[in-house]
Order: sequence, then structure tokens, then C-alpha cells
Amino acid sequence: MKFFVDTAVIEEIRELNDLGMVDGVTTNPSLILKSGRNILEVTREICDIVSGPVSAEVVATKADDMIAEGRKLAAIAPNIAVKVPLTWDGLKTCKVLSDEGFMVNVTLCFSANQALLAAKAGATFISPFIGRLDDQNIDGLDLIEDIRTIYDNYDFQTQILAASIRSVNHMSDCAKIGADVATAPAKVIKSMANHILTDKGLEQFMADWAKTGQSII
Repeated sequence: MKFFVDTAVIEEIRELNDLGMVDGVTTNPSLILKSGRNILEVTREICDIVSGPVSAEVVATKADDMIAEGRKLAAIAPNIAVKVPLTWDGLKTCKVLSDEGFMVNVTLCFSANQALLAAKAGATFISPFIGRLDDQNIDGLDLIEDIRTIYDNYDFQTQILAASIRSVNHMSDCAKIGADVATAPAKVIKSMANHILTDKGLEQFMADWAKTGQSII
């Protein structure tokens, strides 16, 4: 499973990219706001750091305007994936931009039917939101599983990009189900390294090493 980091903070992206833990980046208007940067400027910088897909989201709501914004975003770099919402106008935009050879990430997906429409419209990625479904007492992982089944049944090439990841368990569960990509905040990706038994084991090793009175260097 590929890891995308869900942020527009350059320092977070650079750290994970240097470790080989980033296959791409996803951004949205809220993350651009948090970065405090101009969308075109920060997106261009991200694309210079990461070789994989970088999702940049349109903010218009009508298809013609979305298409215009999408073309402008796509011109930033060859690895831009234009992010559009899963609305009827978003699907129209997806069809036009994908036919023009651009990567398209269809976001805010909350049902298998929506995911099926996105695949038919030629989406490169479909982004089902796990955490937001969980907030409504609906198991978001069930949606990932349903989409996986449908896409496999018909050999759709659209990649499942699990989004709204809230925990390290979401990451491993998505990998077991067969999501192609999971996008998560940097803190979630880094937290995957944590385990209480690792901490306890290291503490014991260090205590025993101190008793030897030795030094490696």
C-alpha cells in the first residue's frame, strides 16, 4: 500500500520523503489555510520535493469553472492530481480532465455508488473518507471493502485512496482490505512506529547495557 501524507506543511513532507515514507501528497483548502501559504506557490514546492502524485483541489462548484481551475493546477507540475468533489459537476470535470491526460482525485466519497460513478468517469483515485463515516457511527472500513470488491469485479483501474485516516489501526486495516493508497497526517504515519513493548524492550536493553560499563564508540 502506498503512503500519501495529508498536509501542506513543507517540513513534514520533507522529513517523511527523506525516509522513503511518502509516495505522494494530498492537500485541500483547509490544509492550505493551515500552511499559511499561497496555493500555487506551496503546491509547486511540494511537487519539487515529491516525485509521486500531489493532489491539489479545485474550489469552484460548477463544472466549467472547475475545469478551468483544474487545468491551471495541472500546469504547476506533471505530478499534479487535480482534486474534485464527488458531485455531478465534479464527475463532469473528472471526465474532461482525465480525457485530457491529467490525473484526477475524486474526493469526499461516502458510498460505493459514488465510487462506481467516479471509476466510470475515469478517476485516477477515489478518496473514501473513513473517519468522517466513523463519526456518524458507520464503519468506514466497510466502504473500503465494498469499493475493493466492485473495482475488482470489473477491473476498474481507479485506485482506492483511503482518506480521513484517524489512527494507526486505520492504516493497517486499509492495507489488509487492499486499499491502493492511504493518505494520513504526518503524526499518524510516524505513530505507526510506536509500540509499548518496543519501548519496554529498549528500556531493558539500555539498563542492561549500562551495567556492562562498555562503550561501542
